[in-house]
Amino acid sequence: MIDPLSEIITLLRPRAVFTKSISGAGRWGVRYSDFGHPGFCTIVEGACRLAVDGQDPLTLEEGDFVLLPTTPGFTMSGFEPVTPVFIDPKATPPADEVRHGDPDGPSSVRLLGGYFVFETEDAGLLVSLLPAQVHVRGAERLSILVRLLTEEAAEQRAGRDLVLARLVEVLLIEALRLTQRPDAPPGLLRGLADQRLAEAIRGMHGNPARSWTVAELAKAAGLSRSAFFERFMRNVGLAPMEYLLAWRMAMAKDLLRSHNAEISDVAGRVGYGSASTFSTAFSRHVGQAPGRYARAGATG
Repeated sequence: MIDPLSEIITLLRPRAVFTKSISGAGRWGVRYSDFGHPGFCTIVEGACRLAVDGQDPLTLEEGDFVLLPTTPGFTMSGFEPVTPVFIDPKATPPADEVRHGDPDGPSSVRLLGGYFVFETEDAGLLVSLLPAQVHVRGAERLSILVRLLTEEAAEQRAGRDLVLARLVEVLLIEALRLTQRPDAPPGLLRGLADQRLAEAIRGMHGNPARSWTVAELAKAAGLSRSAFFERFMRNVGLAPMEYLLAWRMAMAKDLLRSHNAEISDVAGRVGYGSASTFSTAFSRHVGQAPGRYARAGATG
């Protein structure tokens, strides 16, 4: 069975960059500016507050896991009032554990945190289909994955980069599927939580070359055309054909940049009857012709 979530994570090609042990002690608080890259943390012991821009504040406790696919600005602190210390997330991190607050006192919270990057050129579009903030309580499996990531990143063993890449992929899928429910924010996960919509989404991913219509997708979902369109918009946040176009273009970008595919072959694989029709659609969507896009990837 086609798994759209796994396909998107594979296309994003996450790569681990940085992991670190972090602790807070005494009266402490830090303010991070917008970072852009996906960030994550798991609480090893203790508790703290997290306030991400645009999201409701959270109290994080032992065993909690948080994933921020784009890591906007946020404040993290203990529970006493404090003026947070500004930290530039792009600055070079210290070699040892990061300590906030009292450098010598007993820690009130310990966590493992880090970030990674998406290597795909189309990360912004795909990430827009994911929740802005993922918070999971009692996430033992996720905590284990973060520990494995931290241990692997600290060593220079054979196969390190491959292991890190696979661990990040598993971490992402595990975190996101735990939020795949009907009350999730509009996006891919909420769409997949709807069994009827999931059938249509799997159809688009399983056969992107097919000349899909809204009526055919509605039939796959077992809904009337109007009911399907409204339900898709409400749950996914995009019109069905807009989602299909976004997925086709994401595939096309990946094929052009990563697989050195011929434009005519790419056109056929993403549902266009000719290279010229595909080139027109690609240029309109991306802002440059597919040949130029492919050459930029080859020399980038």
